[in-house]
Amino acid sequence: MSLPPSLRTSVTPTELELIATQQLIEIIPLIAMEKTAFISGAYGPLRPPHRAKIPIWMAVNLKLKKKCHILPPYWLNVEFLQARLNEETSEAGFSRLPFRFAEVAKVLLDVAPDDIQDTEKIRSILKDLREARQAKSREGLANLDRGEFSLPNFCSLEINEVRPFFVRSMAILQQLYREPSDAV
Repeated sequence: MSLPPSLRTSVTPTELELIATQQLIEIIPLIAMEKTAFISGAYGPLRPPHRAKIPIWMAVNLKLKKKCHILPPYWLNVEFLQARLNEETSEAGFSRLPFRFAEVAKVLLDVAPDDIQDTEKIRSILKDLREARQAKSREGLANLDRGEFSLPNFCSLEINEVRPFFVRSMAILQQLYREPSDAV
């Protein structure tokens, strides 16, 4: 649902995906292209079959035109994600994942499923990982107080999800704990 900026309390997931596409990723180009300058920087030259690092947005554009193969990041595989899921379900804290893993994974799985092995298994693990992390964040928010609130290894999407609740909760807690002399 699209809301006017005055009513939105956080960034939308689509906007987070757009931000995440600024990250660099490796590709194997299928076309030759000279170094090209963009506002965000100059990328290239692209020479098949040599790998090149370009922003995800550019890789997506080339992939949709069938002009490259995208090499998935080191963490976008069944073994790595399964290990993080096991860690997530067996330990108290959040497992260490790339800050924008959810957004990057969604973009790459949507655009380049043929370049990634076991996409359905990865999607399933990512869903389970997300549910486990959401359960931990709900548990953490249930124990919210005026003291320090620390959630190490939280990713950008998770921060964005709890931001509206957290901001409102902290405002209410501030009012509740306000000293009587402050109320006057």
